[in-house]
Amino acid sequence: MLTLSLFRHAKSAWDDKSLEDFERPLAPRGTRAAPAMASFIHEADFKPDLVLCSAARRTRDTWALMADRLGQPQTDYLQELYEADAGTLLASIRKTKAAVHRLMLVGHNPGLQSLAVKLIGSGDPADIEAISAKLPTAAFVQIDLDVKTWRSVKPASGHLVRFMTPKRLP
Repeated sequence: MLTLSLFRHAKSAWDDKSLEDFERPLAPRGTRAAPAMASFIHEADFKPDLVLCSAARRTRDTWALMADRLGQPQTDYLQELYEADAGTLLASIRKTKAAVHRLMLVGHNPGLQSLAVKLIGSGDPADIEAISAKLPTAAFVQIDLDVKTWRSVKPASGHLVRFMTPKRLP
């Protein structure tokens, strides 16, 4: 079994209208949420072997606030994950090497939400409904995939293990 986690970047700032979307930094709320969520993920005993992170500033900044708490796994920053749709994200997942058992994607909506909905075949119905309705900033989705290789990941092959958002944190 393989485990995939999806993490939507933390809340970004919209203050500086001169910045391109790709270069938007985190808002103060985002800089608080990312480490809090990293602590939750650490306590839930999820430690990624590999992180695929969008190259956008807000995703890089989010991951920078989380990486230490999650053991500084190998991280690949990929331009193609910026504003990627579910199909592009799935294609990136399918390229993952066999030695990786726990993969994390740090990216953007609506692609991450669409991918989660596409992959989840079972799990807590209330959480599945919540993800389908909205994947807020700094949300964490953990999915166990009933496959042996990343290449064989297909729709509805996953079981939702965990869904957490900053507002749900204890």
